[in-house]
Amino acid sequence: MDKVNLAQKLSLFTDHYSPKIVGDVNDAYVKLVKLQGDFMWHHHDHEDELFFVVKGALRMKVRENDAEREFMVNSGEFIIIPRGVEHFPSADEETHVMLLEPKTTLNTGNLDSERTVRQLQRI
Repeated sequence: MDKVNLAQKLSLFTDHYSPKIVGDVNDAYVKLVKLQGDFMWHHHDHEDELFFVVKGALRMKVRENDAEREFMVNSGEFIIIPRGVEHFPSADEETHVMLLEPKTTLNTGNLDSERTVRQLQRI
């Protein structure tokens, strides 16, 4: 059992859209990721995702029932994306996010691309 200092862990990496594992809770990972620019539209067939903004602002577009909505998630706020909901994360400036998601969650969901991270680093 250890405590985790988010700022210290976030100082250990600079890459964007490449989640790092910082903890385990039951069958879920606690991950940290830095975002800047656009990611991609994708969804997760079997997993919900929680995005907690530690620093900066996350723009989350979602498509549900043929409608598109956009949420601004600011520092100290979180958004939960239910399984099956197509979403598109982006950030105008570097944004630090803590993720809580099942261990089976692939960062690109239903897509396989150059941004897919299959082997997550634990920091």
